[in-house]
Amino acid sequence: MRAAVITQPGSMEITTVDDPAPGPREVVVEVSACGLCGTDLHILQGEFAPKLPVIPGHEFAGEIVALGSAVTELAVGTRVAVDPSLYCFECHYCRIGQNNLCERWAAIGVTNPGAAAEFVAAPVANCAVLPENVRTEDAALIEPLSCAVRGYDVLRSRLASRVLVYGAGTMGLMMLQLAKATGAASVDVVDVNAERLATARQLGCSASAASADELRPPKYGWDLVVDATGNAKAIQDALGRVGKGGTYLQFGVADYAARATIEPYRIYNQEITITGSMAVLHSFERAADLFATGVIDPDVFISDRLPLAAFPDAIARFQAGTGRKIQIQPGLGDT
Repeated sequence: MRAAVITQPGSMEITTVDDPAPGPREVVVEVSACGLCGTDLHILQGEFAPKLPVIPGHEFAGEIVALGSAVTELAVGTRVAVDPSLYCFECHYCRIGQNNLCERWAAIGVTNPGAAAEFVAAPVANCAVLPENVRTEDAALIEPLSCAVRGYDVLRSRLASRVLVYGAGTMGLMMLQLAKATGAASVDVVDVNAERLATARQLGCSASAASADELRPPKYGWDLVVDATGNAKAIQDALGRVGKGGTYLQFGVADYAARATIEPYRIYNQEITITGSMAVLHSFERAADLFATGVIDPDVFISDRLPLAAFPDAIARFQAGTGRKIQIQPGLGDT
């Protein structure tokens, strides 16, 4: 099969590799669509993936084309979205239900061959069957949505919260949509990209600006402040915007070397909570259910649908901050 392979930090190629074979409790999925995200850039930079080469791609959906010898729940031809998370189920964190902190954490497209390819193997337990009203290629959005659902599990958002989101890329826009769905009184969005801010306004944010200095803060400050950028400067600014009794969520994936300073007395005196949300935890099935209800509009979120041969171009577009969700669709022609 053809696949995009990150061969070493900063280098990738489209090449031919062996087709995956399913283990006893695995299926092989023909990939309909695979989304790009910041994690893919980190892998390309030499972070996250313990060793290279690796086929990236952890946001994907497709059709099952082969079954492992012990798979009875699903059939060839079933359309699925796949949770890429691979846990050991044996370590301390798995035993206490915090599988996303697994000591042997692994993931399809990070440590194991991913979906920037024509086919990918996945555990049957990780597959969510798609209802008829969901297009297969659109369902690649379920994985990032499941990360956003996990973020709101951590936030424990209350009705009528005042929310400030840094970043109007895919993840920031999903946090905007979930904030509205969970009854936020207002959701303001900050981004330096004017095109992305226009999308945030299209999706109904309360206010938007290139800098939080341009926004009018709520009378008692923002209850929830979410960084969906991973940018150190944005993080530093966001930490200072949390109102008394409020919560700051580090949701964006920052570089290992990123640093920010805090004011311990202010955290104490104003009872500010600083927390993080890592990947997926008991949220994929719920995200699939939400997606089927139309909580987000795929045609708004997906800006580019490109063939597999265009994977390097897709990475370049993502790095440049153009568009919104960029997808690779291996079934598309290369012209």
